Amino acid sequence: MDGQVGRRRSALLAATTLAAALALTGCGAGDGAQDSAGSAAEAPPANGGEAGRDAAAGAPEGAGAGAPDLRVDQRAIIYTGRMRVQVDDVDSAAREATAVAIQAGGFVGGDQRRSADADAVAELELRVPAAKFTGVVEEIAKLGQQQSRQIDTQDVTEESVDLEARITSQRARVESARRLLSRATSITDLVSLENELGRREADLASLEAKKRRLADLTALSTITVSLAGPAAKDTEEEAETGFLVGLRGGWKAFVVSMTVLLTVLGALLPWLVAIGVPLVALLVVLRRRRKSPAPVAPVSAPPPVPATRSAP
Repeated sequence: MDGQVGRRRSALLAATTLAAALALTGCGAGDGAQDSAGSAAEAPPANGGEAGRDAAAGAPEGAGAGAPDLRVDQRAIIYTGRMRVQVDDVDSAAREATAVAIQAGGFVGGDQRRSADADAVAELELRVPAAKFTGVVEEIAKLGQQQSRQIDTQDVTEESVDLEARITSQRARVESARRLLSRATSITDLVSLENELGRREADLASLEAKKRRLADLTALSTITVSLAGPAAKDTEEEAETGFLVGLRGGWKAFVVSMTVLLTVLGALLPWLVAIGVPLVALLVVLRRRRKSPAPVAPVSAPPPVPATRSAP
């Protein structure tokens, strides 16, 4: 009996110990999970600030501060404008338009003038900061009577972002090629890596040149201004069709052809006189010589035949 009671007590003690151990294990696991969750919430990103920005950028717009900024003032836009203004004095208006562009922080990219009379026309290409584009256009329109205006915009935000990403990737490729080149151990590997490095650097330079060009176009807008005098034609002549139009065109072509022909004839006439007159005289002399009869030689009479005598 005592032995049986002892075995029961031992089994009961073992069961109690096992239950206590399981309870302690569960509590420890719960505390560890809570500690891990708290540590994960308080710990900084593994990759530093860039990982944090990437995670914020990948979050939806409702997530908060990490959403991408797609406002109009943050986009890359190329502004181009073309306008024609009729003015009383073309030269004076051109000076004023140039002063407006310079005061706005721009410069004159091109200046072409035609004539100095009432039909004079000046073609100005103005480069002004994009922020001052609208103001400069309005100031130039006040120089005279505006006849036409055309404003074009091109959004190159995606192209700019893509170009920036390609430049970053290409720079990494260049650095990788440089590291491999520094560890080259044979002449063959050295030559091959130098060629590859040169090709990658050339591609990087091309991408950076495109980026500079794009940055220039977005930073400085282009305005092409035509300043026309009072007698200058305000619009181009419209294309006409019909029989009379064709007749006029044919007559003009005929006149032009005859003018060209007479011009060529006038240029050749001195040569024809200098060479043709002696040649014609020579031909006339030769022809006369062929027509003149040859002298006839005199025919001599045959000697007389002596008379024969008859025999007695």
